[in-house]
Amino acid sequence: MKLLVYGAGVCGSLFSARLHEAGLDVSLLARGERLASLRRHGVQLADGDGAAVRRVPVPVVEHPAGGYDLTAVLVRTHQVGAVLESLAGLEGDVLFLHNWAAGAEPLGEAIGHERVLLGFPTVAGTMDGDVVRPRATTFMTSRVPMPIGEPDGRTTPRLARIVREFRTAGINAKAEPRMDAWLKTHAAFEVPLGQKVRAAGGPVALAHDPDAVRGMLHLVRQNLAAMPTSPVPRAFAALQTLPEGLLVALLRRFLRSPTAVNSGLSNASPATVAELGRLAEQMRACAKVR
Repeated sequence: MKLLVYGAGVCGSLFSARLHEAGLDVSLLARGERLASLRRHGVQLADGDGAAVRRVPVPVVEHPAGGYDLTAVLVRTHQVGAVLESLAGLEGDVLFLHNWAAGAEPLGEAIGHERVLLGFPTVAGTMDGDVVRPRATTFMTSRVPMPIGEPDGRTTPRLARIVREFRTAGINAKAEPRMDAWLKTHAAFEVPLGQKVRAAGGPVALAHDPDAVRGMLHLVRQNLAAMPTSPVPRAFAALQTLPEGLLVALLRRFLRSPTAVNSGLSNASPATVAELGRLAEQMRACAKVR
């Protein structure tokens, strides 16, 4: 399988480096200064919080020549529109791996419905200059697998093949029959959480304000109630049914935990704000067409 990874940020860099080290035929698409750095040094991966850096010589391209069996798109939600035109000119299937609550329809309209697969990368980290610092839990080590699915929920031969290839490369992937609902559920929780954390100045600061946490929970419940389908995973239904007081206490405990503190929740970059804004727009659109 010949693969192209579209997006050379944290997720795309980690993803392509893992595939390359596993022996797969993969190229990483990059532009500008990031392209120049990757050509000089390869994907640079930090080992924990230390100074040690490992360099992975992933092949990089600025203008893909085509012939790819699969293009994996790892960009932020608000950046997808800008890449669809170039994807329409490529061959092969396209796996969109990012926050997305608008469904497969607008993606298929741009590149062909038969080419679209949906997924979500269970990987995170930060960029320290040109060095990627992955968080401890990634799609290589996490017990939570990276979900991938067909928009219509079928388990097709191509989906089975992609999952098999990723698992062979050490990526903990799985076929998710309700991938669109999974993404909408994630956005229903992610948008209020991210916006409230940023307004408070961080997860711990939000944990100290029970009224703000309660307001966040109300927004999550509104989003889940407006979804056209039931939540996926089903455990998220508990956010609609458990007593409010219990949920507020559990959420405050989570916000004080190392998981929340060391996550990207405190990232107040313009890109993160723009992504949350676009996700919120997609959620509102879903609620209108329900």
